Amino acid sequence: MIDRFEKFSYVIFEITRYWHKLASEEMAKYDLKGPHATYLTTLYRFDDGITAPQLSELCGKDKADVSRMMSIMEKKGLVIKESVGKNMYRGLLKLTDEGKRAAEHVRKRAALAVELSSKGLSEADRETFYNALDLISSNMRSLCEDGLPS
Repeated sequence: MIDRFEKFSYVIFEITRYWHKLASEEMAKYDLKGPHATYLTTLYRFDDGITAPQLSELCGKDKADVSRMMSIMEKKGLVIKESVGKNMYRGLLKLTDEGKRAAEHVRKRAALAVELSSKGLSEADRETFYNALDLISSNMRSLCEDGLPS
């Protein structure tokens, strides 16, 4: 059991570390950090914009991180916040044209990274892998919400 735990922990950590390294290298072109890649690619899916709480939920980040990252991206001209009615509190975050170009570039690079990193996996292997990850994630979420059984 410990061997499986150690292997799981190590492999997840290693994949995450390498993914962040690749993302950081790509985002450096925009003078941004690796985590901005997730925000860019998520915002890209919502032409009409989304709120900061929605972005927080979709990216698995806390609201303070979203606020910091969006502020940086606004200053770089990649994101704008549009008011809803006269209220900026629930404003919608949208990519600018420059932000869309950056997001398209990052999406293409991420797709290439995923394709190359899964070289040697058949479609059936890939489907099984993602199903297993989804199940493990769901089970881990339940364990965190409910606690480990006694």
